[in-house]
Amino acid sequence: MNETPTLTVVTDKAIRVEQDGPVLNVRLNPSQQDDTLSVAVLDDLIALFDGLHERPDIRVLLLSSMGEDFCLGADRHEYLDALAMDPTGATLRRIGDKAHRLCQALENTHVVTVARLHGKVIGAGLALAAYCDLRAGADTCRFRMPEVGLGLPPAWGGAMGRLISEAGVARIRELMLTCNVFDAPTAHRLGLLHKVSPLDQLDHAIDAWTRPLVRRSPEALVLTKRMLAGFARADRTADVALLDSHLLTAHLNQREAVT
Repeated sequence: MNETPTLTVVTDKAIRVEQDGPVLNVRLNPSQQDDTLSVAVLDDLIALFDGLHERPDIRVLLLSSMGEDFCLGADRHEYLDALAMDPTGATLRRIGDKAHRLCQALENTHVVTVARLHGKVIGAGLALAAYCDLRAGADTCRFRMPEVGLGLPPAWGGAMGRLISEAGVARIRELMLTCNVFDAPTAHRLGLLHKVSPLDQLDHAIDAWTRPLVRRSPEALVLTKRMLAGFARADRTADVALLDSHLLTAHLNQREAVT
């Protein structure tokens, strides 16, 4: 895997992309100053996944963050600014639709996606990670779904259906309604993490996945991914993920009208 020279690309400073042979390392928050999923991050990630259609040489994508935390969720200030600038809600709906496009791209891409999690993994950050095929986290990770506590519906990227599919409706219901913080061992028991390890051993744990993955038949990997996605979606036949942006916009509009 190391025989191919490493290629480093910085995309509009919202993400950092490094290629090491068939493995693409995608790092959030290269400035180490903003751990949220801003529109700039969404745009760069969508463009990245669009470009992967022409990159059959990429077999594995590793998603991580260069910040103190993996991700603190969506940028709620951008939501409010969008609504103030465009009271019709059209701009805010476009932001919500971008989140949905990104999550669908993660689920449908031919590459095997691996989330490397550390620090806090909150709200939309957990949703983003949930759409990755494999997820490994440091034993110090802390997770939370805070939307209800913030007075918002959990409407980002269509993640409710994905989280329920991965971890089960009963536990996701509890965590969404209570907004309780939960730790890495709990996430592992729920199926939201496949591996838990000390932070200084996390890369080694992920290498144990990537090394054999890049040797697998590309056709077998793609077909298996699509079969798994198809069976998972069979449990989401009433999926209302496309309504997420509308639900969020309507709710925030209502709050603004009251205030």
